[in-house]
Parts: sequence; structure tokens; C-alpha cells
Amino acid sequence: MGIYFKPKQLGQERIDSSALREDKQCCARFGPCGVGRKALYLNSFYIDRKYYVPVSSVQRVYKRIAMSKGGFTGRGIFSTMPYLVVEYDGGKQKKCNFRYENVVDSMVGYIHKNFPQIKTVSAQGEKTLEETRAREEAKKKKELSETAENSLHILQKAEKFLNKKPELYKELSAASKAKRDQDISNPAYRWFTIIIMIIGVFLALIGALYMIQKKGSYGLYFLFGGLTMIFIFAGVMSAPTARKNKREVAARLEKARKGMKNYLRWYGNDFPLPAKYAHPAALKRMIRSIEEGRSETVAEAFEDLKDGLKKLNSNVTVSKQEYDEVVAIKPMFLLENYQ
Repeated sequence: MGIYFKPKQLGQERIDSSALREDKQCCARFGPCGVGRKALYLNSFYIDRKYYVPVSSVQRVYKRIAMSKGGFTGRGIFSTMPYLVVEYDGGKQKKCNFRYENVVDSMVGYIHKNFPQIKTVSAQGEKTLEETRAREEAKKKKELSETAENSLHILQKAEKFLNKKPELYKELSAASKAKRDQDISNPAYRWFTIIIMIIGVFLALIGALYMIQKKGSYGLYFLFGGLTMIFIFAGVMSAPTARKNKREVAARLEKARKGMKNYLRWYGNDFPLPAKYAHPAALKRMIRSIEEGRSETVAEAFEDLKDGLKKLNSNVTVSKQEYDEVVAIKPMFLLENYQ
């Protein structure tokens, strides 16, 4: 099980020490946080799973996104900082920073599945969702042509088929994001990181040499200064790790596309999207295009989908639902220049 550090209590309710220890050690881990049977384990800025909140005290758990200026641009996917927000004890909040948005999504999904009594949207988000549903219902055409009805049936059937294997389209989306991130990353950042790490190694070696030769206390400063530089910049996202290796990222995308293509063979030759774009979010947007009267055929809905994604820029405000859809599929289209 490894070393156990007792988490600090948040809120009024307390869990017995022995039960807390067992629960924390067996919890499902999601980045710096965790979900046990009895409690949620939350991080501080530096320490993973430092706090706990009993499940019985939690009212809401949801994702919050801090988006940098120019989030929706043609130059890449969104530049964001994801957070997990936990509301407990009737109004208290704990905000947890994450590195990867998909990890927040996984944790929220796990909580939604295993603790259905906990709401997984904010109070404002709940209100916005209802307003969005009402607006979408109002936009729908009351009567659709036979062609449009047939197109809807095709798209809904395809969406149902994709949802039988969610791991395939999730991996396709994640691999596309990784490839897009790499394509738009500035190589200068990586070289800067490498140079700083080399300097850190050099300082650490000098420090170690000074300490061995007993040339005063400067060696200790050089050693710890160098090691600090190495550890800090080794964790920077731009560091050239194996996971970010160009060939590995490209191979991951190729494997994801191949896996989806192989799965779609079971569907037949009439799947309404190319395998490289096969995602329920794309189909949902195509379905709305037909329901709202912007398209009648599947081909028209596909063109409308691409046009809608192209128009998203830093001046566009979207709902959480649309944000989740777009961030999942736009990298796929950007990689292929919408072809």
C-alpha cells in the first residue's frame, strides 16, 4: 500500500481514523485527487489527496474551466486550466487544480455513476442547462420533411452504435488533442527547458564536487539549487518526455484511427462520418442541424458541422454543453484542415 499520510478533515463530519486509512488506501485515484467509498480525497496546490470530505457531506462536484485569452482560435485547441470544485456542508467550497481536463471529466463521471445523489453540475450550470434545453426545443422545426426524418434516423442510429464502444472515440479525441498540442507547441520552449535542466545538472555536479572536497558550504547551495532546477523543469509540460515524442504521439493517433476504422466495419459502408471524425459529439451537432432546419441531408449536416466549428473564435461565448462537444472534436478537424 505504500506510505500512508492521514488526510486533514474538511467540514464538520469526521471519519474514524482506521476506516479513513483503509478508505484512502483503496480509493480510485484521479490525478491529485481520489474517490473512496466513504470520502473524496482532495489536493492542496502541492500535495495530492491532502484533505478529505465525507461523501455524505458533499452536495455538488463539478468541473470549472479557466480559459486564457484567445481560447477559441484557428491556431489550436483551447488553452485552459481545469479545476474540480467540491461543494459541501451547505455552501463551503474546495477548488482543486488539475493538469489534464480529461482526468477531471473522469472523476466527475465516476462520482456521477457511483454516487447519483451528488449533483455534478453547478447551481448556475443547472439553470443554464435548463435554459439551453428550452432554447434548443424552441429552435426545432415542428415538421420535418421525409428526407430530414430519414437523415435523423441515420445519424441517431450511428450515434447509438458509437456509444457501444466509448473507449474508442474517447481515445480518438485524446490522441487528436495530443497531436494538435504537439503541432502548435513552440520548439523554443523545449530547448529552453533542456538548457535550464543542463544548467541544473552542471550546478548539482559542482555542488557535489565541492562537498566531496569539503570546500565550504557553497557546495550545498549549488547542489540543492541544481536539483531544484532539474525537478521543477522536468515537470514542465513542455519537457521532451517520451510521452511527448513526435513519433509516439503520431503512432498513438494512427492506432486510435485504425481502431475506430476497424470497429466501423461492423457497421457497414454507410456510416455518416469518416473514421477520423467518428465521435458522438459530431453526430449530435449534425442532428441539431437537421432538427433546427439548417440541413436536410447527412451531407448538408456534415458541411454545417464544419462551418460551425470554423466560426468558433475567441469572441464566441458557448454553453458548457457546446464547449464539451467542441473541445472533444475540434482538434480532429483542425488536424485535417476540415477536409
